[in-house]
Amino acid sequence: KILASRLIGLQVVAACNCFLPPITTRNLLRLRGGCSIQQVRMTQSGSDAKRARSMKRIGTHDGAFHCDEVLACWMLHQTKQFADAEIVRTREENKLSEMDIVVDVGAVFDPSTHRYDHHQKSFTDTFDEKHVVTKLSSAGLIYKYFGQEILQNIVKSVDVNYEKLYHLVYDNFIEEIDAVDNGVQCYAADAVPKYKVSTMLGQRVARLNPSWNDQSKKPDEQFQKAMQIVGDEMESIVNYYAKAFLPARSIVYEAISSRLDDHPSGKIIVLKTACPWKDHLFEIEKELQANVLYAVYEDQGGSWRVQAVPERPESFHCRKALPEAWRGIRDQALSDLTGVQGCIFVHATGFIGGAQTREGAMKLAEMALDM
Repeated sequence: KILASRLIGLQVVAACNCFLPPITTRNLLRLRGGCSIQQVRMTQSGSDAKRARSMKRIGTHDGAFHCDEVLACWMLHQTKQFADAEIVRTREENKLSEMDIVVDVGAVFDPSTHRYDHHQKSFTDTFDEKHVVTKLSSAGLIYKYFGQEILQNIVKSVDVNYEKLYHLVYDNFIEEIDAVDNGVQCYAADAVPKYKVSTMLGQRVARLNPSWNDQSKKPDEQFQKAMQIVGDEMESIVNYYAKAFLPARSIVYEAISSRLDDHPSGKIIVLKTACPWKDHLFEIEKELQANVLYAVYEDQGGSWRVQAVPERPESFHCRKALPEAWRGIRDQALSDLTGVQGCIFVHATGFIGGAQTREGAMKLAEMALDM
């Protein structure tokens, strides 16, 4: 009898389904529990309204989008407070006033009310006292005030120096976005570039704006694609510095500390594995009062490299390049020229060379010191 009554009840519900929201297991369980159809409707509509009221909204400008606000929006989605926030693109002040947070529009900078525009004449903020030239864009503003949380949510590890990482990511990623958006040149204005660079992140984002002859014109969809691109880029950079760059410091420190054990001149270091070493070397040299000319290490293929230390981490010019007579020579011809067995190559610019063994690479470095 109980089963029959339940079946009859379900049939009644099925007969009335044109007046009900779609039947789900959850709804059926509520009906079986004694709720009326009206109660089910009220519960569902009430939940929807509550969800709508609780959803955060990020406001930014409409029209052509740029890398800084695209990145700012992506970063906000990495925070607990704005993880599921809706992005509203508008310049209407009455709509912007309703947003939980506004970036890159509105002519107001006020962290206490989550207003992060940088276009007003009165705005002069930079990341810190070391960065006196580059003013913050909306990307830099969001990073400055939410960056620590964003980094932790990307890396998901406690074994990281987040304070160090925070500054590394600004210096090696965010500042570029700030500088480009604020028109800061990275070289003298009268310098003529020797070639074009057209693959920078900001340029890639700009190309996603609907073109003048695009009939579909779906800027919000393109904005979402741009967010994916900048997000992938930031995650890649953050994970590199957190998981590859920072752990390499101890390897470089050990190599510089023991440099006199590897060669009496102290000008050659031997790294126990290939790793990011140049930036660390310049920092550690100051600490240990060293002046290294060559780094020797085993590459991923099992052969060995001797690499000249650059004048600056990002420079193509070396403190002392490998001898010009060796440059562009390979294999047995290089071994015959140098008298070192197992030579593989010396690059045409002299910044790096290779040998099959550690002994061969060390011999090349030792000879280069005196040439």
